[in-house]
Amino acid sequence: MKELLSNPQTSILDVRTAMEFEMEHINGAKNIPVNEIQFRLDEIKNLSQPIVVYCLSGGRSAMAASILKQAGINEVYNGGGISNIKHVLYN
Repeated sequence: MKELLSNPQTSILDVRTAMEFEMEHINGAKNIPVNEIQFRLDEIKNLSQPIVVYCLSGGRSAMAASILKQAGINEVYNGGGISNIKHVLYN
């Protein structure tokens, strides 16, 4: 995961609500709530790959990664919760 997150081509996708995103997020992350993913697939397909998705604890990001893989986005990875991403980035 550290290699993925340090890759400048990697897109980071926060799938939490807009309110959660406003309170705290990873710098450079794009916010598309999990319930909007199916409606914004074209936008997501235009992001540079690989794509790492995260949420609060890992449940929504797992769902988002599954939806994206079913939509044909092969280079998508579940980063788990925001604390996991922070740990990888900052330690």
